[in-house]
Amino acid sequence: MNDAITFTETAPIFRIFDEAVAKAFYLDFLGFKLDWEHRFEEGLPLYAQVSRAGMSIHLSGHHGDGSPGASAFVTMSNIKAFQQELIEKQNPNMRPGIEELDWGLVMEVIDPFNNRIKFCELLAS
Repeated sequence: MNDAITFTETAPIFRIFDEAVAKAFYLDFLGFKLDWEHRFEEGLPLYAQVSRAGMSIHLSGHHGDGSPGASAFVTMSNIKAFQQELIEKQNPNMRPGIEELDWGLVMEVIDPFNNRIKFCELLAS
């Protein structure tokens, strides 16, 4: 085993089909910021990164970059505060609840393209 190997970031790639809808969900609703956007040329699909509090997600309009309905499991702290922030935005399509499971508190959000993020505040063991 090589002790020099480290992983510094994980960024799931979520497929999107409408840039404006994706930005409204990730930036306005979830509170992420747009880090960068890339297109190979004008008129081609968007590839972008959004992030918040140490979490990054890549959003792609390119065929083959992820499948709609993908899932990501994200550990975090202060899940109840995050849930309250989302509820206060009064999004008619997304009012996530928190489920208490054996391993932690879990809140699932589903983006407009059926990609799912399961936010989890792990319980102390």
